[in-house]
Amino acid sequence: MEIAAAQEFARRWAEAWNAHDLDAVLSHFSEDAEFSSPVAAQLLPETGGVLRGKEAIRAYWSVGLERIPDLHFEVVDVYTGLNLVVINYRNHVGGLVNEVLRLNDRGLVASGAGTYLVADAAAASGARSESGER
Repeated sequence: MEIAAAQEFARRWAEAWNAHDLDAVLSHFSEDAEFSSPVAAQLLPETGGVLRGKEAIRAYWSVGLERIPDLHFEVVDVYTGLNLVVINYRNHVGGLVNEVLRLNDRGLVASGAGTYLVADAAAASGARSESGER
């Protein structure tokens, strides 16, 4: 993937998240996309942190948007690889996060993963305090 295309993808991705427009965020994903996140593992332990299919991802992110009304992402940098986009961003609580997204041949996310610098990703995301509250 060309860096200009990856940067444009990241710009639209962040714009959708910052508008809290879940349909716009999910428009980047294929119907059978898979997404993994340590936050999902903490908040929805029954998933093992892996969400399969756009509707499962929607359900998880809907909870996130409810729990984090001040959610906001600032793209710090964008990296690209073969069919990969990595979006390095700072979240609303100042934490650095990487979203690693593998695209299919139609340019939609086939699989993705949220990665964090700390063990308690839910607290780092603002979805839950370190004491478990939110």
